[in-house]
Amino acid sequence: MRRHAVLAHAAAEQRRRRDEQAEAARLVSVFVAEARRRGLATTRLVARSHDGRARYRTGLHGWYIDRALSRAVDVDGRFHLLIVPRALRARFLGADPQPGPAPLIVGAGGRDGESTPLRIMLQRRLDAGDSKS
Repeated sequence: MRRHAVLAHAAAEQRRRRDEQAEAARLVSVFVAEARRRGLATTRLVARSHDGRARYRTGLHGWYIDRALSRAVDVDGRFHLLIVPRALRARFLGADPQPGPAPLIVGAGGRDGESTPLRIMLQRRLDAGDSKS
């Protein structure tokens, strides 16, 4: 009986996570369409090392969605966390940050306690117009 409850809980958590990812993907898709409709200029996205000391060029173009320039949406509607491991190779060849699922709440569970709904971050970026953040 207990095992059944644990499995049911795990399945419910998996469904919740899947639903959140689908909603976040929808928000990002709407953002990209609206950014294009408004003619928001894209920029070449830059990745930073974990310690913040190194900057690496990427092959990505899109829009930064936070002031720290560490989260972005590319022109294909993919969410990127632009923090990468420090690497000498990336200094010369650039970094290749992989897209990941966008969180509905950006920064949730972080040490600084600051979190912002993705919807608000995307709207702020649209409202900011052509500025980077």
